[in-house]
Amino acid sequence: MSPKKLRSLLENVRDGETGVSDALKALRNLPFEDLGFSRIDHHRSLRQGFPEVVFCQGKTVSQVLEIGTRIIEAGHPLLATRANKEMYSALVGVFPEVKFNEKASIITFYELEESQLRNGILVVSAGTSDIPVAEEAIETAQIMGNRVEHLYDVGVAGLHRLLSYRDQIEAAKVLVIVAGMEGALASVVGGLVDKPVIAVPTSVGYGASFDGLAALLAMLNSCAAGVSVVNIDNGFGGGYAAALINQLSVVE
Repeated sequence: MSPKKLRSLLENVRDGETGVSDALKALRNLPFEDLGFSRIDHHRSLRQGFPEVVFCQGKTVSQVLEIGTRIIEAGHPLLATRANKEMYSALVGVFPEVKFNEKASIITFYELEESQLRNGILVVSAGTSDIPVAEEAIETAQIMGNRVEHLYDVGVAGLHRLLSYRDQIEAAKVLVIVAGMEGALASVVGGLVDKPVIAVPTSVGYGASFDGLAALLAMLNSCAAGVSVVNIDNGFGGGYAAALINQLSVVE
């Protein structure tokens, strides 16, 4: 149950519009709902400000459908990562407003007014091959209430491409840098800005990149101050961290 829905329920009980027994029935799945194969953490949005995210890899279509259905029916936005078309088809058959970003392998279901979105996040990819991970970061930050800008294919092999967007880079409040190969882009951007830089290494590259390990180690060893690193291909982690940082910049 979302914080908004919980507040509404309590107000209805106070006003006599909802009986205590009905309220208890609605609250019976707090703090989690046991499906046997999964325990959905409905309290997470109350603790952390955003509900549980579904990691679809390794799950069956029916499991994703059941988990996604329970999350949506509880009033939460749905973010399902590493999803496939079959999972999307199952969910969209029940909830027509569900969306699927095939490049990012992400299923989403949420309602946000344009006025609710925060500016400030910029996602930058070194190469076109890094776009799927960058898209995962974008989808994650967007569902968490952000208006996300992006720059694609501005890697260090042609540094003039990156520098031509210097104003946009400096205007961002937090940057997510997605790069494979040697992962040098994170250090370059980190040396240009005075804002948090979240580096996301990808598994893009030839043999000696070791499926992203070379980029990961390069980013961890960056000499640029203010660079933080998430796991290989973890666009979700980069986008989530950027959203948390960006919301701190909002003046209450």
